[in-house]
Amino acid sequence: MSWQAWATVAIIVLAMALFASEKVRIDLVALMMLAALVILGIVSPLDALSGFSNEATVTVAAMFALSMGIERSGALEPLIRLLSRIRQPWLLTLAMMLAIAPIGAFVKNIALVATFLPLALRVCQRTHTSPARVLMPMAYAAQMGGVCTLIGTSSNLLADSLARKHHLQGFGVFEFAPLGVVLAVVGITYLMLVGRWLLPRHVDAEQPVQADVGKYVTELEVTADSALIGQSIAAAKLGEKYGVYPLELLRGEKRMWSPHSQEIAEGDVLLVRGDWDKIEDFQHRAGLRNAPESRYVKDRERSRVMIELMVAPASPVEGRRFAETGIGWRYDAVVLAIHRRGQVLRDKLSDVGLAVGDVLLALVDEDALANLRNDEAFIVLSERDEAHRTPRKAFYAVGIMLAVVVVSGMRWLPIPIAAICGAVAMALTGCFGRKDVYEGMDWKIIILLGAILPLGMAIDKTGLSHTLVQLGLGVVGSHGPLAALLMVYLLTALLTELMGHNPSVVLMVGIAASVAGAMHVDPRPFVVAVAFAAATSFATPVGYPTNTMVYYAGGYRFTDFMRSAFR
Repeated sequence: MSWQAWATVAIIVLAMALFASEKVRIDLVALMMLAALVILGIVSPLDALSGFSNEATVTVAAMFALSMGIERSGALEPLIRLLSRIRQPWLLTLAMMLAIAPIGAFVKNIALVATFLPLALRVCQRTHTSPARVLMPMAYAAQMGGVCTLIGTSSNLLADSLARKHHLQGFGVFEFAPLGVVLAVVGITYLMLVGRWLLPRHVDAEQPVQADVGKYVTELEVTADSALIGQSIAAAKLGEKYGVYPLELLRGEKRMWSPHSQEIAEGDVLLVRGDWDKIEDFQHRAGLRNAPESRYVKDRERSRVMIELMVAPASPVEGRRFAETGIGWRYDAVVLAIHRRGQVLRDKLSDVGLAVGDVLLALVDEDALANLRNDEAFIVLSERDEAHRTPRKAFYAVGIMLAVVVVSGMRWLPIPIAAICGAVAMALTGCFGRKDVYEGMDWKIIILLGAILPLGMAIDKTGLSHTLVQLGLGVVGSHGPLAALLMVYLLTALLTELMGHNPSVVLMVGIAASVAGAMHVDPRPFVVAVAFAAATSFATPVGYPTNTMVYYAGGYRFTDFMRSAFR
């Protein structure tokens, strides 16, 4: 191989390591790859920028707007109200999958799962059922529905665009549907008859949802009449008496990491950990006050509600401290406590950088709650009142989405143009606000798509694709086309778990087409295999965003996904 091919291999391996580590944002990793390819002269500047004008990138951006219109117009609310009446957990699981799978063919599955997640948690709480029994099938159904149409998931659009670049015939909107429907029917049947017995039972079904999310960390300030003044923390026996455990004592600017021998004084702030009901009981009995709430200087006459928020996957607030997110002034909110799965936080709440899956207990102005529900940076987990929506807007949103599907499916307009026209129509009819389309856009995915597409060009130009094809055929070539097809599928599935679904499509479509060409068979089934393998990631909680969402909310272990997927 040439040095350019080896350099491309090195860039891919480094990118895979960064994608898997999750220490660097996926869009930044893609931009780093793009910069390296240009600097080394592997792709030209013109080719490097071509990904941002690619029809897959444009269509995904427009589909984000269409999905947002469906969600924010209230088009799904009648279905949500119907599902909320279900009392039996197994029936709820079946009904959720049957509802989500067809909707997922047209609506962004991340937004879809975020919409149904609070409903599932409320029903689980009411029926004393572990959320772990419901949420994983819900996430899987969203993926199975997404592969049924060309516009159901970004990886399908990307596979179609790359296939056209390799001079293959493009796919129609419903060309994936026959195989996708079979997958959905078989998958839902398996999950109900077999998979439901493999779902974890280690989460306590008798606990309410608020306790299932784990132990909160909060700050409590010692008041002048507190019964703890003059006692050492060890003597107070907070764990034995109240079920609350001190992590740190803050005295002015001084931080005491091992506070058990310290005597408590007025004005001290205790960083404590425990279930929220026990923390509140301890606060009242010991004469303490919640330190974040005491610093809350907004109008006390206005009605406030306590809610639980989960930081969503690909959230723009990831890595920021709460004060830097802007939700304090945008929604008149104050965070009372934070829970992070698998970790005990030991920093002041104001110093904690938020991570995906963090659960925030917050006080929010009641009038601002409706706007917060529409913020895609967070998922409201606690029970919420139904927001008032106009049925007319829901009718418009559904009609516009159907029009886009019909117009693009009949090939009257190219898919990107039809999707853009639909997004404009939703904006003009008020299905979402003027700023919503920009605030709700998942820019990480759009930047990722634009920056990762030139990698496919580099693989072709350097001859790396030919080398990889020859290696693959050396392994399975003598076993026929079906063995080669299986190899392409399994390799794509493995890469998806390591680096995400869109980068794996970019890496594999050209290789899949070359494998098919070398075996003198139709390359389109190989492209379909890549698309399906990338869009259906069931084995780990990090392979697909919907898995990540339910991983935190359902209290799963990492191995729970492997057990459900492989047995």
